[in-house]
Amino acid sequence: MAKVELIMPKMGESVAEATVIKWLKVVGDSIEVDESVLEIATDKVDSEVPSAVEGILIEILYNEDDVVKVGEAIAIIETEASDALNIIKSLNANSGSKVSSATQAFSSESDAMHPEEVIKELTDNVMEITPISNVSNSNKFYSPLVLSIAKEEDIEVGELDVIVGSGKNGRVTKKDMLAYLMNRSSKPNTLQETIKVSSKSLSLPLVSHSPDNVPTMEGDEIIEMDRMRKMIANHMVMSKKVSPHVTSFVEADVTNIVLWRNSIKDDFLKKEGQKITFTPIFIDAVVKAIKDFPMINIAVSGTNIIKRKHINIGIAAALPSGNLIVPVIKDADQKNIIGLTKTINDLAKRARSNELMPDEISGGTFTLTNVGGFGNIMGTPIINQPQVAIMAVGAIVKKPAVMETEMGDIIAIRYKMFCSLSYDHRVVDGSLGGSFLRRFADYLEAFDKNMSI
Repeated sequence: MAKVELIMPKMGESVAEATVIKWLKVVGDSIEVDESVLEIATDKVDSEVPSAVEGILIEILYNEDDVVKVGEAIAIIETEASDALNIIKSLNANSGSKVSSATQAFSSESDAMHPEEVIKELTDNVMEITPISNVSNSNKFYSPLVLSIAKEEDIEVGELDVIVGSGKNGRVTKKDMLAYLMNRSSKPNTLQETIKVSSKSLSLPLVSHSPDNVPTMEGDEIIEMDRMRKMIANHMVMSKKVSPHVTSFVEADVTNIVLWRNSIKDDFLKKEGQKITFTPIFIDAVVKAIKDFPMINIAVSGTNIIKRKHINIGIAAALPSGNLIVPVIKDADQKNIIGLTKTINDLAKRARSNELMPDEISGGTFTLTNVGGFGNIMGTPIINQPQVAIMAVGAIVKKPAVMETEMGDIIAIRYKMFCSLSYDHRVVDGSLGGSFLRRFADYLEAFDKNMSI
């Protein structure tokens, strides 16, 4: 028999740790290959960790709500010794280049060693598990990543304790640390100064402190927010505290777009196996407008403006649970209408089934939300930090409109849609925000209804 470590998998370049949410197996349970063993959560998405081997769960190394670094062992599975080579492959898949090099180093000797010895030798060379310690005298828990950042930035315990976290149960995350450091002009000398700096740091993802003693009435039902709703609430409050929001509106004539889609949607479905919506056309117009006004595609870091090279468009999507998630189309400017359609449909489908990877909901530089999908004609969306602008498109409705013709003005029935842009008035003035929004509408109105796919 051989003992195999179940490793916390790598879930994207920007994810260094995850929280154990729920164990789906208990000690003594049989586990099949690719069967889910536990549920985990990052700052971005929830997911399940499957087993790469078949065997018996003999030890659980972390409890629910514990934070585990990527690459650390989270459980021990006992499997047949003959599975040793498969175990090595599974470790290699989970742990990346370190295991790959270790596998190469031991592959020539594996035939002469007992499989369990091969595994032990391999894992000993691959990972070094560091005990997680709480450096604070308070009851707050800090992950190894947060402690590492605090050490590098010379943040003392007293200063660390007053940072308000946006993670589960108020835990401080990497995102919270980076936001705090962005506005930390100097190291506080005392706890009082620390609290003063913390309260003035506008980029902190502060929790909305609703009163705990709100009176209830007969028949009321108390529903506790789930983890994702708490994260959304914290993020929205933080965004309003960080960015002075201004919203501009335009009404666009999208008749050509509606007529074009109606004429090609059946053939498009047969040819591409995909349903085409209005969203890829809106994204295409957003990309064109960003190229004309690149200072919309920026972020703010303290007193510095980061001008983004890539155009990564987030698309807000409602989940069956009622929560909201924003998958990101990376390098949207490199895709045509067909490419955008397939990418959007794929992200939307996997968002609804909770199959998105953390990297697929990070790195956005601009966000589009379609409030028209709920029958709303317009909205004033909240900026998705650290971006500086977010656009909302409303429902497309038929309206009488005055049109200029060679024979004079006429009243015709047209398809109209309100578009709104909320932007960060620290760095985006009305001239830039309004001009960008108008240019977006211009691209929609200039759409070629005879365009072929």
